[in-house]
Amino acid sequence: MDIYMQYYDFIIDSLSENPSYVCARTARQMAVTTDSVAYYHYLVLLAKAYMFKSEMDSARLSMNRAEVFCDGAVPSSLINDLYADIYNMRGNVCARQGLADSSVICFQKAFDYRLQGSNRDVLPDISINLADAFVRTGHYDKGAMWYRKSLSYSDSLKIPEEKRFPAYYGLAQVYMELRDFTSCDYYYELAARHYDKMLPFEKHIYLNNRGNSYYFRADYPKALEIFRRSLVLARSYPDMIFEEHLTEMNLGETFLLMNQVDSAAYYLNLCGDFFRSIENQTALYYLDTQLIELALKQNDLPLARKRMSEAVQPDYVEPNMQHIRNRYLQHYFEEAGDFRQAYYYQMENQRIDDSTRNERIKMRTAEIDLKYSQDTTLMKQKIFIQQKENEVLALNQTLYIWISVCICVLFLVVFIIVYNKKRHYLLQMRTRTMITALRMENIRNRISPHFIFNILNREMGSYTDEQAENMRGLVKLMRRNLELTGQFCVTIAEELDFVNTFINLERKALGDNFILSIFIDEAINPDQEILPSMMIQIPVENALKHALKDKEGMKRLWIDIRRIEIGICIKIRDNGGGYKVNSVNHGTGTGMKVIFQTVQLLNANNKKHLDISIANVQLDEGEIGCEFTVILPQGYDYNLKKMV
Repeated sequence: MDIYMQYYDFIIDSLSENPSYVCARTARQMAVTTDSVAYYHYLVLLAKAYMFKSEMDSARLSMNRAEVFCDGAVPSSLINDLYADIYNMRGNVCARQGLADSSVICFQKAFDYRLQGSNRDVLPDISINLADAFVRTGHYDKGAMWYRKSLSYSDSLKIPEEKRFPAYYGLAQVYMELRDFTSCDYYYELAARHYDKMLPFEKHIYLNNRGNSYYFRADYPKALEIFRRSLVLARSYPDMIFEEHLTEMNLGETFLLMNQVDSAAYYLNLCGDFFRSIENQTALYYLDTQLIELALKQNDLPLARKRMSEAVQPDYVEPNMQHIRNRYLQHYFEEAGDFRQAYYYQMENQRIDDSTRNERIKMRTAEIDLKYSQDTTLMKQKIFIQQKENEVLALNQTLYIWISVCICVLFLVVFIIVYNKKRHYLLQMRTRTMITALRMENIRNRISPHFIFNILNREMGSYTDEQAENMRGLVKLMRRNLELTGQFCVTIAEELDFVNTFINLERKALGDNFILSIFIDEAINPDQEILPSMMIQIPVENALKHALKDKEGMKRLWIDIRRIEIGICIKIRDNGGGYKVNSVNHGTGTGMKVIFQTVQLLNANNKKHLDISIANVQLDEGEIGCEFTVILPQGYDYNLKKMV
């Protein structure tokens, strides 16, 4: 779970920007996860990425698998946390599909499970989700209550101000629905202070809701300006499909109200197919309403009649949407000459206006009552706590003074003892360092690497040609190894030269049935392209030692270097039977640790990541082999100075 939490913190910012990337990375994490609880947390994260890609069926399938596991597991705080994540995701999927009542139920379950779990840091987020769901169902008083609960949890958990903006723009939406635009603008301005720190989907929510606030004030040019910003944002991220089409629908209606029929038709036609594909009934009802009015404004009465007959009829329709539909139906029947029906819809809208006005007054009263009830309760708690703190302070003041004096004396004694010991220790270390430095200087003066190489070269004069050639290879390997200790990256040509030298020294142990195949793409200049040192040498050494050395029959090793669209792909493949978990030929793993740590260090300095993978592959001859793959992105930065 610790590894999962580290991965979650690392990947969460990419969730809305690039959910396809999150899907691929999470699937790789799941492949190496042995702990079952952590595995299903990864599965819920995968469902969230599917939701951002608008692949709702895949998201539901992942959540169902995780829930089946929880149903069969022994109840615990970790299982409750997993249940909370599952129902929180279900609530989000229901909200995306316009199932507001279902989303309320799911978020309430998520909140209850989270209270019984161990990770309560996300209570503010679930509270906001529950508040959003209540707002969508028209319960603005409950929505405001849960937004304020989120802020209260944030205070308790000491969450910084810049992370509270979802509660602020949520409260702004509540006041927008209650037509209290002064309070609405106040909370939108609080949220706007942290716009640059919002994730892309959070920026879209802020812009979409703020545009709606100007729409309800009939300030259509200002609403149009903000909706256009929202569309530019959504189109900047290929996976924000839902947000893009939602904004197009808002733009279409705004243009319709401004009597710009061509622009309205353009945007409404762009988003129609998408909402039909995901079967979002609320969005389709809204879209059909606009299309009916669009046909009327285009003086196409038969088309308006056809769209009325084909329009969806959801089980629940918000009063605002019903009001808009009735207004357009009144327009239709006026154009059709059926004034009785036109009058009926006019009266229906008047009834809805009166009902909505009364409901807003009730909601506003309930919201104020809840707000002041919470404030009064909080004030009483603070007064009670302050009184108790004063009593304790008065009773223990003398004790605190004596304890402070004793602690000061104790600290003074400890400081004197530690100071004397540290001083003595530093004196000893200075002496030892001086002696060690003198000894090392003496050793360097007596024997140096160049001295060793010179002796070896001189001794080779007495060897046979074959022995001398092997010894030259060993000397070259030793000398090159010493040189590489000071280099963080090398050219492909230098790396291959080192690998060839190493393989030539190992050929005698491998036998005559060993074959090495090296392929370099003609589009690659090995003297100019660079990679981390030992990136090819370590996998080659592992293949020889752990796969091919004791293999019977033909021993094959392929090194394949090709140019691909995003950079360079290097593959090291053997026919040694593949990687086996319980193999007796396992090494210490030091070489691969060096590679992974090097890649991690370099990736921290680059937006495009160097990627490595290890997998067993089926070879043409029917054998199984192990394949090490490294992808070097184009323009990768190997300079570490920025990280110092």
